[in-house]
Amino acid sequence: MKKNINFVYPAIFVKDANDDSYQVLFPDLNIYTDGLNITEAYIRARELLKVYFSYAMKYETDFNLPSKMDKLLEKLNKNETVMLIDAEVDVEV
Repeated sequence: MKKNINFVYPAIFVKDANDDSYQVLFPDLNIYTDGLNITEAYIRARELLKVYFSYAMKYETDFNLPSKMDKLLEKLNKNETVMLIDAEVDVEV
């Protein structure tokens, strides 16, 4: 039997100073991706989070809980933005 679990984690989007590309970091999970623009970076971040938690659930891997948004917002540089990213994962129960 499968059950859907929804994960929501903050991601830090860092805009490149030379173009419109973005690096995306999930600080709680130590994973990252990028995109040519913020839309592509967001889509890739969602895909990465889904893949990460699909494997974490399948192999029963420990992972950190998400940080509080206010803690991350306090530490941002001016070229950084924080967004919550969600991923729905099917899990065998």
